[in-house]
Amino acid sequence: MLTETLTVKTRAGIHARPASQIVKTAQQFKSDIFFVKDNMKINGKSIMGVITLGATYNSQLEVECSGPDEEAMITAIKSLFDNHFEEV
Repeated sequence: MLTETLTVKTRAGIHARPASQIVKTAQQFKSDIFFVKDNMKINGKSIMGVITLGATYNSQLEVECSGPDEEAMITAIKSLFDNHFEEV
């Protein structure tokens, strides 16, 4: 299992569009992904779960990936965060 702490750097936080991007990206992989915030652990392949996190600007999320392609998955998810979900 790989873990990474990611920080939400988009001013609007993780709303419907970024959540959709996270789920769409996660579903391309066989590995499992979970996000942990404030003792809440959700499935990263569930859009409702991702939105339910209530991740606002500068929130820190712990990401846990486990499975056969966990390294590629965590790299892809980290890239979304690093690129601010391609929002301007």
